[in-house]
Amino acid sequence: MTLFTTAYFPSISYMAHFLKEDAPVIEVWETYHKQTYRNRCRVMTANGVESLSVPVVKVNGNHTMTKDMAISPIEPWQHIHCRCLESAYKAAPYFDHYYDYLRPIFEGHFERLIDLNDAALQAVLKMLKVKKEIVHTTDYVREAENDLREAFSPKKAFENGAFPEYYQVFSTKFPFAPDLSVLDLIFNEGPEAVSYFTRISSPDQSRSTNHSNGRCSPR
Repeated sequence: MTLFTTAYFPSISYMAHFLKEDAPVIEVWETYHKQTYRNRCRVMTANGVESLSVPVVKVNGNHTMTKDMAISPIEPWQHIHCRCLESAYKAAPYFDHYYDYLRPIFEGHFERLIDLNDAALQAVLKMLKVKKEIVHTTDYVREAENDLREAFSPKKAFENGAFPEYYQVFSTKFPFAPDLSVLDLIFNEGPEAVSYFTRISSPDQSRSTNHSNGRCSPR
């Protein structure tokens, strides 16, 4: 078993490893961890790398499991994320080709974070034209043969050279930003995104670092 966390429009490294596994499994019985990719993703904007964060509610306090995490009905996060992506990627080569796949995410109604993340992951798989079943754990898994639950984090970055550079919309303004949300790769590289996954290094080469704290979202 290869174990992943749930993720909101996953990072490029997450998708590279998710796609190469025959039967990836997403852990949902864990106690929810904040400030992770479980409810956020990183994108390139005119202001540099920023985070899109889904506002969540711990319905059972600090003991809330990921499968029970609710999405706040108060903050207009869908409108904010939609406008941010349009502003950031409208000039990307493949934005118009793929953006319709995201409309159900920003126009639909989601009460639980895992339902939103599953829908976002399904949209990504459709854009990549890859068939992959999304499977959740049925109980908390203490040990797994290939445990990637801590491998992908906003607090980690890969060694220089782990990610080959590709065109990014604001490349004349900012240096190449590796391992953003897979949406950055898809909007910029289109059909070449799938082959790009095979060229990046494994997550065991990651090291702790600080990323930009900029946000397009309310929290």
